[in-house]
Amino acid sequence: MPTAVRHLRLLLVALAVLLAGTATGIAQDPAPLRLKIVGGLANVSQYVRYEEPFWRSRIGELTDGRVQAEIAPFDRSGIRGQEMLQLMRLGVVPFGTALLAVVSTEEPEFNAVDLPALAPDMASLRQTVTAFRPHIEQVLRERYQIELLGIYTYPAQVVFCTRPFSGLSDLSGRRIRTSSVGQSEMVQALGATPVVIPFAEVVQAIRGGVVECAITGTLSGNAVGLHEVTSHVHSMALAWGISIFGASGTAWAAVPADIQAIIRQGVSDLELQIWAAADRETGEGLACNAGLPSCTAGRRGSMTVVPVSQADDERRRQLLTEVVLPRWVNRCGLDCVDAWNEHLAPVLGIRARPE
Repeated sequence: MPTAVRHLRLLLVALAVLLAGTATGIAQDPAPLRLKIVGGLANVSQYVRYEEPFWRSRIGELTDGRVQAEIAPFDRSGIRGQEMLQLMRLGVVPFGTALLAVVSTEEPEFNAVDLPALAPDMASLRQTVTAFRPHIEQVLRERYQIELLGIYTYPAQVVFCTRPFSGLSDLSGRRIRTSSVGQSEMVQALGATPVVIPFAEVVQAIRGGVVECAITGTLSGNAVGLHEVTSHVHSMALAWGISIFGASGTAWAAVPADIQAIIRQGVSDLELQIWAAADRETGEGLACNAGLPSCTAGRRGSMTVVPVSQADDERRRQLLTEVVLPRWVNRCGLDCVDAWNEHLAPVLGIRARPE
């Protein structure tokens, strides 16, 4: 067979294989887009049950394998929470989660939706976050070149005590564990003594008499055994724990538009699941601490759940307007006054005033 004919046959065979591969999607399939995600806190329900499964498996299903993601909790990633926004702005963290209470030390404006005494229940928290979300999105994009993709919440943080109390007014004179500047200011305004203690040391602090009350999550408190060392728990949410999830501008621009749309929708669905879980786990925590039959996610205790009274709600609002909000304004400045009055004052009926 002449050499020219043999080369032509080989060329035709190669072309046939290439066309067959193209038809079946084999030869032309691009390599999957690999994303690195920094998620929320390790070992809590939000991360274990929702964030991690979404990025490790669900995103691959949604994109037919076009996206593969790795995720690590931010408190095990070697990253200081206070630096998350700056690291995302620089592109060091392409996709990251930031706790607002933590990054508010650098950007106090974000703390507007997670101030202590602001949202006593899930309905009011949803309303507040919805109203302020456009402003968070704008600030992230303009100051940090971050694309906001989701806003998450942890379950409600409430007060546990070793001695009986009937409401917020009874907490005066007690030593209470807190976890932030805002919580400490609120507790001090109640006439109590705030003591900042890491979550992992709360039970030991109660047992050792360092504090007699602690503000923490209803279910997380149960998980570490607070129901075994305290007798009463208030049902009013004094704080929550809002976090934002987003992408650095550079990383987001590198994602094809159709994949961007899938990620946005997937994270939107994830957000709804996390909020529903936070609401459910708030109630489950109270049920477990009280030893009710509806307890399924924790250990049953025998605590007394203190209901929210009208006096409690009035005191909470007083604390917010006279202490928490003015001190936040003092730390945050005039831009925060404007942002609050534009987005939150119409919803809450409370205006911020410059100091």
